[in-house]
Amino acid sequence: MRIVIAEESPLQPEVRNLIAELNAALLALTPAEYCYHMTVDEMAGPETTVFIAREDGKAVGCGALRRLGSSAGEVKRMFVKPALQGRGLGGRLLTAIEARASADGIDTLLLETGDRHPAAWRVYERAGFTRRGPFGDYPDTGFSVFYEKCLVAAPPIEG
Repeated sequence: MRIVIAEESPLQPEVRNLIAELNAALLALTPAEYCYHMTVDEMAGPETTVFIAREDGKAVGCGALRRLGSSAGEVKRMFVKPALQGRGLGGRLLTAIEARASADGIDTLLLETGDRHPAAWRVYERAGFTRRGPFGDYPDTGFSVFYEKCLVAAPPIEG
């Protein structure tokens, strides 16, 4: 079985169903008022690039890059169907998001995830993300965990 990750429109019925599955999974772990979901229509906006993972042509995972200005981006809507979790697909989606962000000149990636998502934390931490405080309009409720990653190598120290 071959998995392909590509930029796609979220406005496809199969992708809408995948996002609905993601929303249900998140709402099972976090109260609705503390879930910060982008809708499929918001995901289709010009500031967002959506990545879909397909196994044998079927949508099995997703992730998105939302641009927050010229130098920062936010990782959004990361999800892998439960039957495929633990096989590195989340990391592959994240790699695709990072590559696009770098190509677009973004030097910092940020993300928010839930306080009951240790599997997601492992994916982000393996990819070099570190915990930080809230950013943007996210409140500090205790239901969120925030991460960031610098995509630009620090210049060498001279002297």
